[in-house]
Amino acid sequence: MTVEVVAQGGLQFPPDPVLYTQVKQTTSNMRKIEQQMNEAVANNKSWTNANTSVTYCPESDESRVYLHGNHIATVGDNFLQVFDGGWQSNTTKSRLNALINRFCNAVTDGVYQRQHVWYLSDNKVEREFENGYIFA
Repeated sequence: MTVEVVAQGGLQFPPDPVLYTQVKQTTSNMRKIEQQMNEAVANNKSWTNANTSVTYCPESDESRVYLHGNHIATVGDNFLQVFDGGWQSNTTKSRLNALINRFCNAVTDGVYQRQHVWYLSDNKVEREFENGYIFA
């Protein structure tokens, strides 16, 4: 295992190896899953990995994204429709923001939370999160 040396207050020390490994692995896995999810959507492919899946429907030419079996997004040629899937979790928010960053042409801050309330920004207009909201 590689441990980075961290400087704090002029002293150098290695961080707690267990905590460092857990954080690094979680962050890397999340990004990798989101990258794979986005590639599946972009290439009109069905795909599954761990808790996230994409189903492509050739009849409607749309991809549907699921997290733990809950529908969180539909991506078409010129729209992205977002849902919380019944769970306003950090993972749901992360998956939605990965999709928004890749497939939205709008100027957006994506989905974010303030004082336990979800918001979304579309063309710099902030609104409370709305299931079924469409970024066009």
